[in-house]
Amino acid sequence: MASVLRTQARLGQRALLLTTAAVPLTGWAVHAIALHKKIAASRRDPLTGLLRRDAYTARARRLLARHGDVAVVMADVDRFKEINDGLGHAAGDTVLASVAARLTAWAGPHAAVGRLGGDEFAVVLELPAARLALRLEQLVRMLHTPVTLDDGRTVDVAASVGAATSAVVGSRDLSLLQRAADAALYDGKHTGRPVLATAAHATVPSLNGRRLGRPGTAVWGRAA
Repeated sequence: MASVLRTQARLGQRALLLTTAAVPLTGWAVHAIALHKKIAASRRDPLTGLLRRDAYTARARRLLARHGDVAVVMADVDRFKEINDGLGHAAGDTVLASVAARLTAWAGPHAAVGRLGGDEFAVVLELPAARLALRLEQLVRMLHTPVTLDDGRTVDVAASVGAATSAVVGSRDLSLLQRAADAALYDGKHTGRPVLATAAHATVPSLNGRRLGRPGTAVWGRAA
């Protein structure tokens, strides 16, 4: 009986030691999870849930490095300032969040989808050239679907879309592809049709937010 009691005592001491040792480990685990969530949150835009510029850029460059058929798509909301000023900032936020959700659904889980600022969005995804035109038309239709506000009102929305591929532009540099896609976007501004960039679009200069288009024209960024 005494030996049984001694054995139980030793087991109890070991259990106590294991429990005591596990406490700080549990604390560190909780801390690590909280830190991971905080870092993940910092990578996301709080309004739309899309990747912020830095996180988007890192993911986009990985996609460009790993895959052959990759498209870079730029999109912005037409006349967004009118919506924001006329219906209020809450309505503007709802429109931006809806556009972000539609871009995410269109691009799929493996794409890089980012909010670059204001009503400007970017997507990088693997997309075969043979399917590009049809997929861009699908995106435009999705983005032109009216948005329902919290109070039940509906807002007619539209978005301009430009796309660029490395095969056409002749480069896999993200900045160059985005510049080409952005220039193509402005060529099709307010037309309701997506525009695929040519090699010439990559040469359109940009300075301090101003996009310089064809000779004698100038389009300022965010003037939707």
